[in-house]
Amino acid sequence: MSDPILTLRAVHTDIAQYHILQGVDLAVPRGEVTMLLGRNGVGKTTTLRTIIGHWATRAGEILFGDRPIGHLSVADRARLGIGFVPEDMGIFSDLTVEENMVLAARSGRMDSARQDWIFATFPPLKTFWRSTAGTLSGGQKQMLSIARVMAEERQLYLIDEPTKGLAPAIISTMVGALRELKAQGASILLVEQNFAVAKALGDGVAVMENGRITWTGTMAQLAADRAAQESLMGLSMETP
Repeated sequence: MSDPILTLRAVHTDIAQYHILQGVDLAVPRGEVTMLLGRNGVGKTTTLRTIIGHWATRAGEILFGDRPIGHLSVADRARLGIGFVPEDMGIFSDLTVEENMVLAARSGRMDSARQDWIFATFPPLKTFWRSTAGTLSGGQKQMLSIARVMAEERQLYLIDEPTKGLAPAIISTMVGALRELKAQGASILLVEQNFAVAKALGDGVAVMENGRITWTGTMAQLAADRAAQESLMGLSMETP
């Protein structure tokens, strides 16, 4: 792989007394969707939160392009062009949809063309633009969560389980939005438990187990190997 946008080298992260990441090595190619897969509790969310800076590394190195970022604050990493969508959505329920979006734009206002694109991608956000975010349905809140990170163009998107608990129609909308991001040249590191979504979006795959990356390859390789799916994750992509 030449010139990855993100590289983790032997990254260790502790949370309280727990040693969660135990030497993670990971490279995310530019302009691709890399799926971070694995069973529950193996360290996928901690990996994303370590990259964005919510958790500090105890050892190892994180590079954005060729720049070390492990010492930077969350805000400084965001300013470099890294966006993060947490599993818990991270929206402000007491603010309107518009206020949530304005806060997400680093310049304090959204480009009108980008706002129109977001409205076209997520029509309910236009409908409820002046509504309080807390009154949205679960699927609409997830749309807002994704839209917030799309408020400005970013180089790298870290997205944690965006389709969890959503209806099939909304999942389809999410997949379309992420494909649009990729088409614009963005790089995406995506944690996802829905293997149909993973299969539809992923270019490359890294599988975690016990705080380490234990398998890397292409999505096509993993999708074609049911035995590997079951041994690495305990599930098959053919399972409904």
